[in-house]
Amino acid sequence: MKIQEIPLTPNNQRFGITLGGQAFNMRITWRDAAGWMLDLMDGSGAALVSGIPLVTGSDLLGQYKYLGINGSLIVVTDTAAEEYPTKTNLGIASHLYFVQE
Repeated sequence: MKIQEIPLTPNNQRFGITLGGQAFNMRITWRDAAGWMLDLMDGSGAALVSGIPLVTGSDLLGQYKYLGINGSLIVVTDTAAEEYPTKTNLGIASHLYFVQE
């Protein structure tokens, strides 16, 4: 199993990243009522999936297997309870991982 932490900060951000040998762009945005949201684009910036909520307890890419991404995106918190990332703890006590089996 291969695990890669995606380095985040508690700020709106956009960056390029390689996951499982594929180039992507990610945009992470705080939306007050909904929390942190992820937009995933291909390497050229074309939208693949928009508005994925960063929640714990599930594979964020689970319903998007048709995209051919060979792994899972998982949010994990440092606390025992499965808490959602807050406005101020993303990348500090809440982490986003890309996991390949």
